[in-house]
Amino acid sequence: MKLIISNSSKEPIYEQITNQIKTAILAGELQEGIALPSIRQLAKDLQISVITTKRAYEELEKAGFIYSIVGKGSFVAEQNLEVIREKKLKVIEEQLSAVITNSKEIGLTFDELQELLTILYEE
Repeated sequence: MKLIISNSSKEPIYEQITNQIKTAILAGELQEGIALPSIRQLAKDLQISVITTKRAYEELEKAGFIYSIVGKGSFVAEQNLEVIREKKLKVIEEQLSAVITNSKEIGLTFDELQELLTILYEE
């Protein structure tokens, strides 16, 4: 598992770790039951605080992406991809509603909005 931490990012380090691990799980790069590096090992590898890696793992566990067994470590949890997809779709719908509202406020036509979306999607 390769994680990249950016010190120049405005996103906290624990969130960078959490988001990258979530993405790897959702993309199928980390399979169910796979052991994650220990909190201490990950902290050492990334040259960050153990507290930071502990927080990232706690957030992942709260969200249901991983589970921990005392004395054994942390492992990738089984994912219900359909539920995750529905949650993501709801977020997308909310964001698109905001985009439509903003577009109407500045007089952007549907065709102009669709063209912008096409350009951004194809990047």
